[in-house]
Amino acid sequence: MDLALNFRAAMGRAYPRVVGAVREPSWTFFDVLLPLLGIAAYIFYYRSLGADPAFEGFVVLGGAMTAFWLNVLWGMAAQLYWEKEIGNLQLFLVSPMSRMALLAGMALGGMFSAGVRALSTLLLGIIIFNVHMTVVDPLLLAAVFLVTLIAIYGMGMLFASLFMLYGRDAWNISNLLQEPIYLVSGFYFPVKFLGFWVSVAASIIPITLGLDAMRQLLFGAAANGFLPVAVELVILCVLAVAFLFLAHYALGYMEELGRREGRLTLRWQ
Repeated sequence: MDLALNFRAAMGRAYPRVVGAVREPSWTFFDVLLPLLGIAAYIFYYRSLGADPAFEGFVVLGGAMTAFWLNVLWGMAAQLYWEKEIGNLQLFLVSPMSRMALLAGMALGGMFSAGVRALSTLLLGIIIFNVHMTVVDPLLLAAVFLVTLIAIYGMGMLFASLFMLYGRDAWNISNLLQEPIYLVSGFYFPVKFLGFWVSVAASIIPITLGLDAMRQLLFGAAANGFLPVAVELVILCVLAVAFLFLAHYALGYMEELGRREGRLTLRWQ
């Protein structure tokens, strides 16, 4: 395997996503403004109920992390389907680079653009709604955040292959997954409130445990954590490795299917 070639391929695929965010500032403006409206609705609702002020922090943190989840769904999972629709997929498949390098570049570029939006949403939410957060262990918080990103983008790589196999249903699947994940992953409230078994089932989605662990590190006992942070970090590491392995397998299967049936890149599939 040519590591230099795959590195250049990954950087080349990340480049348009990084530069695109700079060349079209209006996208960033609306990507930050619209989530703030949703955050405001939840915060005012919690205030009307007299909820613990920590819940306002939960909403701001969850609202910031939606940028990464939406990027995984639309910028990763459905990307190969869109590339097929515009005629680029066959170019990617015949090139000598690793398909994982291609998706890794997409993930890196997506992390940057989504990170800008998430940070802007987080800072504005803290300032506008006067949210208080206390960083107890910065290194552990950074580790949880990084592993969560690796795991959810690994899931996005897996979905990219699966969506290719379902063809035109990729768009509908993306829409179908968006709102239910907000609920079961506890974007705006502690997932523990959904019950033990629902929380266990939701933990297959890495952002569920990632959000829960980050809330415990930022809000302490008020976070109503589902599992201890150390346990959640270990599970996230396992999920990250599992999703990357499954993504590699699914990509290989997708290519084999294309060679066998000869119609993977056709738009009518």
